[in-house]
Amino acid sequence: MDPEVTTTQFQPSLPSETSPHEATAPAPRATQTPRTSDRLPGTETAGSGQLGPTGRPLPSFPEPAPLNGHGPARIIAMCNQKGGVGKTTTTINLGAALAEVGRKVLLVDFDPQGALSVGLGVRANELDVTIYTLLVERGHDVHDVVQHTNTPNLDVIPANIDLSAAEVQLVGEVAREQILARVLRPLVDDYDVILIDCQPSLGLLTVNALTAAHGVVIPLECEYFAMRGVALLIDTINKITDRLNPRLQIDGILATMYDSRTNHSREVVASVVEHFSDQVFHTVISRTVKFPDASLAAEPITTFDSAHSGAAAYRQLARELIARGGAA
Repeated sequence: MDPEVTTTQFQPSLPSETSPHEATAPAPRATQTPRTSDRLPGTETAGSGQLGPTGRPLPSFPEPAPLNGHGPARIIAMCNQKGGVGKTTTTINLGAALAEVGRKVLLVDFDPQGALSVGLGVRANELDVTIYTLLVERGHDVHDVVQHTNTPNLDVIPANIDLSAAEVQLVGEVAREQILARVLRPLVDDYDVILIDCQPSLGLLTVNALTAAHGVVIPLECEYFAMRGVALLIDTINKITDRLNPRLQIDGILATMYDSRTNHSREVVASVVEHFSDQVFHTVISRTVKFPDASLAAEPITTFDSAHSGAAAYRQLARELIARGGAA
C-alpha cells in the first residue's frame, strides 16, 4: 500500500487593491494527490509489494487451502495486560475470519467481564456452568459447556463474573498454572484453532492461558501508553516459556485502533516495528465505529457488515496468521 501522501492546503486570497479583473480571477488550483490513508491500511491486496502502514513492503497473503479434516488445534492466547486494546474484538473477528476459510474455531472467554460471550449473543449470566465451573470443579464434561454461535464453525466457552473468584480458589491447587490446559485437552482434536481471550492482567488466569497456549497474539493500541507494558508482557512470556511451557512463542504483535490521519499513530507503529521487527503483523486494524456496532448486534463484523474494510482487515489477518504458520 502506498505511504500516506500529504495534501497541499490552499489558502484563498483575500481581496486586494488590484484591478477588478485581477480580483475576480480564479485562484490557481492546488495539486492534490489522492490520500490512500483514507482507506483502512493493510487490507487491499492490490497494495502487495508496496509500503504498508508498518513501513514494510506488504506481502500477498494467499487464500488458505481447504483442510481435509479438523484437529489437532493450535491454541493461541490473545494477551495484553492493558485493557481496551482490542483483545476481545480481535478474538471474535479473527475467529470468525478463520471460520470463513473452513477452520473450525473455538473461542474461550477467559475474562470475568464476559465481553466475548456477550459479543456473540451468549447470555452467560444465566448459565450455571461456565469456564469457571470447569476450572474449580471436577466431573463436568467440557463438551456440554461449549456453545454454538450463529457463525458456522465458530463455538465459544462462555464466562461470567464468577470467573473473578477463580484466582483465589486456584491458589492452593497443585499445578495451578496448568488447570486450563487440562480443561481444554479433550477439545483439541475437535478444532483447528482455539483462541483464548485473556483478562487485562498478568495474574494466575493469564498465566494459565499462556501455559495452555502454543502461541500468543498481542493486540497493541496505537497509543504511547499502550507500548509501555509490552516489554513487561514479553518478559512474562519469556518466564513462562522458560519455566512452564517451552513450546510457547509469540505469533505476532497486532497494531489496533490505528488512525492514519494522526502522526501519533504512525509514530507508534514505526516504533513498535523498530523494536520488534518481523514480530509485528503487516496487517493493521484501524479504528472504526463498526466494531462496537457489531458487538452491540452480537455479531462478528464479517457478518454484520461483510463488505466493510474492517471485515477485510480481519480476513487479511487470518490469512497472514495462517501464512506465518500460526494457524492451520
